Amino acid sequence: MDRHALADFLRNKRARISPADVGLPQGHRRRTPGLRREEVAQLAYISVDHYTRLEQARGRYPSRRVLGGIARALRLTDQERAHLFQLAGEREENEAVEPVREVQQSTLNLINRLTDAAAIVVDSTCRVVAWNPLAAALLVDFSALPPGQERNLVRCYFLHSDPDRPPLGLGGSDRFAVTAVSYLRLAATRYPYSRELKNLVAELLAGSEDFARLWNSHQLRIDRHLRQTVRHPEVGVIELDFDVLTVPDQEQQVIIFTAEPESPAYQTLQLLKVIGTQRMTVES
Repeated sequence: MDRHALADFLRNKRARISPADVGLPQGHRRRTPGLRREEVAQLAYISVDHYTRLEQARGRYPSRRVLGGIARALRLTDQERAHLFQLAGEREENEAVEPVREVQQSTLNLINRLTDAAAIVVDSTCRVVAWNPLAAALLVDFSALPPGQERNLVRCYFLHSDPDRPPLGLGGSDRFAVTAVSYLRLAATRYPYSRELKNLVAELLAGSEDFARLWNSHQLRIDRHLRQTVRHPEVGVIELDFDVLTVPDQEQQVIIFTAEPESPAYQTLQLLKVIGTQRMTVES
């Protein structure tokens, strides 16, 4: 149980819920935004003292019933609810220490068949573990990057070194950044003993003010469909659809960039197939 992280999470979420959101009167003497502690306790059917101690990082281990009540009271999403349980120490037995990085052959076959779409596979920390040729042509030739953290999308995005080009060409998308950080936050609670993951988060916190701001905001918002601008050094700006599909039981995501058939963006992807994929094959 990470008492301090749990306390920060609860305070942050309580401040974001208005009385009207949960059917309570607004009142006129509220000194801070959001619900009061006693209101959360009332909605969760627990004692005010128990909830207060949790927010002060002094509480005992909350039961699953208590956590479920708090999740309902704070109107948490499925991802936020899972994060709450993880912070409180409610994890699966025999959980893995590190994320799954072996990609199933069926997944490799899928992205290889998507010849008109750029597709990558990422693990739960957003490390790219497989890609198709068009993704390498559109974003970066991942085979040219050292295996490991250099292929991590979050690291590439927040610690990029080229001031003349957005990281991976992905520009103008706060929603992408929030989604990426949310995946990393869930991974940090899913794999609490991963030294690699702890080092990655520490590096990002030290090296990026934008990452630190999002990380400390405790936002958990995962968008599975976005409209994404890609700025490519050879073919210019491309407006693409960005979809995220989950690989069951692998805790991996397939990210697919597509364009409407016969649109200018589609024609640009066809051009990239010609000029950027001749010697590239799917790798992991």
